[in-house]
This record gives sequence, structure tokens and C-alpha cells, in this order.
Amino acid sequence: MVNRILIRIKVVQIVYSYLINKDKSIDTAEKELFFSLEKAYELYHRLLLLMIELTDAQNKRIENARAKYLATAAERNPDTRLINNRFIAQLRENKMLKEYIDRQSISWVNEPDFIRILLDRILDSDIYKAYVASEEDSYAVDHDFWRKVFKQIITEDADLSEILESQSLYWNDDIETISTFVLKTIKRFDQSKGADQELLPMFKDSEDSEFAKQLFRKTLMNTEANKALIDQHTKNWEIERVAFMDVVIMLVALAEIKSFPSIPVKVTLNEYIEIAKAYSTAKSGHFINGILDAVAFQLKNEGKLMKE
Repeated sequence: MVNRILIRIKVVQIVYSYLINKDKSIDTAEKELFFSLEKAYELYHRLLLLMIELTDAQNKRIENARAKYLATAAERNPDTRLINNRFIAQLRENKMLKEYIDRQSISWVNEPDFIRILLDRILDSDIYKAYVASEEDSYAVDHDFWRKVFKQIITEDADLSEILESQSLYWNDDIETISTFVLKTIKRFDQSKGADQELLPMFKDSEDSEFAKQLFRKTLMNTEANKALIDQHTKNWEIERVAFMDVVIMLVALAEIKSFPSIPVKVTLNEYIEIAKAYSTAKSGHFINGILDAVAFQLKNEGKLMKE
């Protein structure tokens, strides 16, 4: 689940913090990097659990309405399609999700108001109205309902962003990226796999974990040398006058260009240009592209850039 795009973003963030504060060792900073990646994986499970919590909240509403002394006909005979959703039933029994939630003690119990408001938004949506009006009653319809709800309502909810950011500083910029992994997981669900449906692993393989470690260490170990390379190509700009985030992004990018021969330079440039657009100034992408392209050209001419 933690792909290389997210790894690059996290390395940039932790390197930025390390160089700004200079109050920790490389080993301590590396532990913080992997903790931030673990928090991203926690967010993945927390967002999966949110759909179950919303379903449970609707079930409780129905039970409370039915228990009224003067319950209306509608309250006594509510639409139960949402609480009987087959996809949610499968997700609830998922072995990997249950094991992770139990081990990490994850829940939404402290956010009842948020759950209530978000549930109201779902019930008031055209997606829900079309769902309950559908004549087809199947796993496929149940599954598609939650895919649409997650993509169009949950991920767009401003309250969700605020709550998650208040719960962990590591989640400030993670919601958009992690939401894509949750959507990918929803799409992969197959009714025939039942509780054994696989969720996404934290790392695709050991290579990605090692990539995170090496990219981080190579960046910090070669900071001064790579700063000097950048400085050679900033023309009339002294490196101290360049936006510090731009410098950090270029330092990480150069560490990747120089240390990972199997990754094409163009791939690296494109990835860090996108990071610059998201995390620095409006002009940073163009500026960083020009500097990194010039440095890569210099290294190649000097025989210092070996790419497969």
C-alpha cells in the first residue's frame, strides 16, 4: 500500500524537518520516517473501518426509532438495505482488518458527532436515494454503492480532513493519497473470497522498504555535496535565497538520481516536480525541473551518472 510516491513525499517531509530543526540523530529521524509510514497504513485501516461505523450508526438509529413508544409506521418498518449491505458484511468479517484493528485498538468511538453528520450527508445524497430505489438487490449493487459513497462523499468531506489532522500531524497531507488505496481495495473486493479477502500490505515488497531507508540516508549523507551541485546551476541565485522546500526536494531527488540506477532520470524528475507543485510555490515545479535537468546532464557528461 505504501508505494514509492508516498515514500518520496514522506522522505521529503522528514528531511525538511531534520534539516530545519537539527535536534535529532539520523537514526532517530529514520525511525520517525518509518513511524510516519506506519501511521499512513493506520489511516488506511481507519478509513475502511469508517464505512462499518457509519453502517452501525444507521443500525442504532433504526433500533432507537423502533423502540419509541409512539413510533410511526415508517419508524416501525424502516428501509434496512443499508444496514444489510453485503459488502459491509464482508468487510466487517475481514480477517486482516479485524486483526489490525484489534492489535492497534482503532475506533471512531470518540467522534459520534462527526459520524452522525456524515451519515446524514450520505442519507440525503442522490447516491443513497438511487441505491434504495434500485430494483436490483445484489452484492454488486451494495459494493458499488459504497464505492461511490467513499469516492464522492467521504473523501470530499471537509470535516473528515479536520478530524484526522487533529488526531495526527502525520495525516495532514495523507488523506488524498491513502483514499486512493482505500478505493483500490474496495474495487478489489470479491464476494467469493469472504473473510479471506486480502487487504493491501504495508509495503509491496522488501525492496520498497529498503528504498525508503536508502533514499533517506543517501539524502542526508550527501547533503553538502548535492547542495554544491545545485548551487552551480542556480545562476544568479545563491542557494540560500532559494525556497528551502525547493532545496530539500532537489536534495532528495538528486540522492535518488545518483543512488538508484534502475530508476530512469525522467521518472525521478517527474515525481519530484509533482511534489514541488503540491508542497512548494507555484513556480517551483518549473524551477526544480530546470535545475535537476542541468545537474543530471552534468553528471552524465562527467561519467558520474550510471543508469541501466
